[in-house]
Amino acid sequence: MTARLGLGLPQTKQYDLGRDVPDVARAAERIGYESLWVFERALFPEPATQGLYGVEGLPWPERYRGVAEPLVTLTLAAAATERALLGTSVLVAPLHVPFQLARSLATLDAASGGRVVAGLGTGWSHDEYAAASVRPFEERGRVLDEVIEVCRAVWGPDPVVHDGRLSRITSAAVGPKPARPIPILLAARSGRARRRLVDHADGWLPVATGAGPLAEQWRRLREPAAERGRTEPLRTVLRANVWYTPKPYEGAGRRPFQGGVAQIVEDLAAHAGVGLDEILLDVQGTPRDAEELKDVAAELYAAARAAGV
Repeated sequence: MTARLGLGLPQTKQYDLGRDVPDVARAAERIGYESLWVFERALFPEPATQGLYGVEGLPWPERYRGVAEPLVTLTLAAAATERALLGTSVLVAPLHVPFQLARSLATLDAASGGRVVAGLGTGWSHDEYAAASVRPFEERGRVLDEVIEVCRAVWGPDPVVHDGRLSRITSAAVGPKPARPIPILLAARSGRARRRLVDHADGWLPVATGAGPLAEQWRRLREPAAERGRTEPLRTVLRANVWYTPKPYEGAGRRPFQGGVAQIVEDLAAHAGVGLDEILLDVQGTPRDAEELKDVAAELYAAARAAGV
């Protein structure tokens, strides 16, 4: 199955943001990538108070030191491109004031001619929640619910009205409006999160952990969609965190999307076979600089298309 391909923008500390983000964005669009993506890491606790993803003992990777702010990064990319979609995978929505986040996304969409895809999640870092001071970590699900409500209200027709726990808009004109309805995609794994996605979002943002687990997750998401009578299709964008090596990875324990180009394309084909719409390749972790990132991105794209992915 042929899937659309997207590329993660360079946000980590080995890159020069002002130079490399526009450069990589232009190159990706020229290569043929149909979308450009950012992720969010607000800080790097030192010493760490919890493990990566909340897993005890799992260290935070060094590349998470100084990750560039995602919407600023997307703005740099928007100014350098014409066609590629501009997505977040993901914004940790409860770290943001809902009203301001809605306005920022609307402004970026208006400025880019309707290219924004809002991928949202609840996150896992207690330190980031403490620093953002919006609401406690324990309220993350309810905050995400209100972020979605505020976004839908602000992006809709005036007068905007919303009466919530975090935001209250009695009646106001709020602009600029998005150039078109901004799709909201959610990273959802729990039963409650899947129901939120089915009821209130436009699509799903899974992370690649293997084609088999992905197929099972997709099945478990389609079931509540059918049960709750959803008729609109769910847009699906898979995040693939790529660990590229110039030579094939040898030995046991290879993770999905780890190794040489042929191995990564093999993983791409297997995951595309699950039936998702798009695959985001985030290759920024292993290249030494933007030139190498562009070379790897071009090689992967050509090999994937040659393989029919």
